[in-house]
Amino acid sequence: MAGLTMRESNQHYAVFGNPIAHSRSPQIHQAFAEQKSQTVDYQRIEAPLDGFAETVEKFFSDGGRGANVTVPFKEQAFALCDVLTERAQHAKAVNTLWKKDGKLHGDNTDGVGLVTDIRQNFGWQLADKRILILGAGGAVRGVLAPLIAQTPAEIVIANRTISRAEKLVEDFSGAGISLFANTLDNIHGQFDVIINAISAGLHGDMPPLPHTVLAQDCACYDMVYSATGSTPFIEWARQHNAVADGDGLGMLVEQAAEAFSIWHGWRPATQTVIHAMRSGA
Repeated sequence: MAGLTMRESNQHYAVFGNPIAHSRSPQIHQAFAEQKSQTVDYQRIEAPLDGFAETVEKFFSDGGRGANVTVPFKEQAFALCDVLTERAQHAKAVNTLWKKDGKLHGDNTDGVGLVTDIRQNFGWQLADKRILILGAGGAVRGVLAPLIAQTPAEIVIANRTISRAEKLVEDFSGAGISLFANTLDNIHGQFDVIINAISAGLHGDMPPLPHTVLAQDCACYDMVYSATGSTPFIEWARQHNAVADGDGLGMLVEQAAEAFSIWHGWRPATQTVIHAMRSGA
């Protein structure tokens, strides 16, 4: 299969997606490895839409050590795994794969990447805060459990189709945190943290939101990212005087760091990598 030829190395890694040419994962993982003067062979592999399982199987049979998975294959990766971490089971999606004792293991590092970026890189508090999440797709399912673990006062999931939000509330209820579903055009109250998980927002297709949803010290986070650090959602937040804002570049690096630590047994520093990516280095 195209893209599976590996250079001479015992450190074969890859990211699978379709499309995948835009992925910055090779740059990130190479930067991590350089922190300890290690060498990794990390490739982009565009799996056929109808051939993901076969492509993954060949990668590991050819000596692959670990793989990341991006859209549209995270649910398929989940189904392939013999062993799943608890957070992968919650997410029902996998973005990190590795083989151990002949079995395919799967994890989902998106949620820990998001929470680490918000808590450590931006310094925002999540405990006892009212959180509004825009969107109810797979990206939200992947991050809900780690967000709930931060013990916010309340999480409201708002989506164009309320049934998808209601399904997430049903699946994640029982953790001692108040969860509610709503439609995007019927959001009431004020929130301390607003997280945008509507990927279309990168192209300007944001739903109209009342500025009244921003509490006095509201911080706004966009799970998508851009080279400039600004997105239509972040521009909206700035126009309505949110006290802080951030895009998802740090989440991308932090979720990669979590995957890297699974494979290599040590966690790389992320701040310099985030800065280098932000500056275009």
